[in-house]
Amino acid sequence: MKTIVGVSDMKVSNNKDEVLITYSLGSCIGVVIYDSQVKVGGMLHYMLPESQIDKEKAEKNPYMFADTGIPSLFKSAYGLGALKSRMKVVVVGGAQILDQKGFFNIGKRNHMALRKLFFKNGVIIDHEDVGGNVNRTIRIEIGTGDIYMKTSGKVEEKL
Repeated sequence: MKTIVGVSDMKVSNNKDEVLITYSLGSCIGVVIYDSQVKVGGMLHYMLPESQIDKEKAEKNPYMFADTGIPSLFKSAYGLGALKSRMKVVVVGGAQILDQKGFFNIGKRNHMALRKLFFKNGVIIDHEDVGGNVNRTIRIEIGTGDIYMKTSGKVEEKL
């Protein structure tokens, strides 16, 4: 069963038949976590680095922002028995798609927010594919923990 994780969305599952997928990560960042011991996986697709820019939106949708979405992702996985010490962590996206001259640097700012949060909380990234100017799609099979990435113009690869 395929479950789409949309923009500003997050899903966590322990259903071994489920596949989580998010499409067209440009400046947005996709965070995938997986604990192989309890077979719990999760995915977050966030748009912006800091919830302080719009606290009202952050209250309605914490998954829109790195600083509110990432903690929600991990806490939801912990609720299904996952442990941070066992998690595989994959980070994808943060490209410069519509901002070729780097005026807003949303992709870079999104990545920096994630790195600061992970450093502060002792989270180690197992695989990272960020930056550039290409869209990426990422999916995780909950039953196996296999994670696949498709980059524009290339074939899908297992990470």
